[in-house]
Amino acid sequence: MKLSVATAMLLALATGTARADSENCRKSREYLLGTPGGDLSLTPQAYNDLFKTCIATSAMPNVKDAYILRDGGIAVVPKQDSVAATAATLAQFCDAHPRGVLRFITAKERLAIRSVTDVARMSSTASTPCKKIKGLS
Repeated sequence: MKLSVATAMLLALATGTARADSENCRKSREYLLGTPGGDLSLTPQAYNDLFKTCIATSAMPNVKDAYILRDGGIAVVPKQDSVAATAATLAQFCDAHPRGVLRFITAKERLAIRSVTDVARMSSTASTPCKKIKGLS
């Protein structure tokens, strides 16, 4: 009996954590799709597809937060900001999403971020796309 209660509690906590991790994905998508004036780089369906990528990215071991960017990239706040951890996260992301773009948010940038909208407006153009990293055309 105690084991089943403990298992149920762990499942509830894990589900709550997954929902919390994907909250910024949802908020950034809502902001982008609700932007007045049609200032979007992609179609609404493309942002909905990026939402799935964002949720999968938020579940990666070294990702603290994930966001959808206006230009179609995914931004992440890493849990560990070391070269090895960043390389492992990038490799994992590019294996799962070979046509994606992952942008790491630096500690300095985090200080200037006041809301999800600040992140969603960031650009991923300075990040190397996975297709270039993987040698795809």
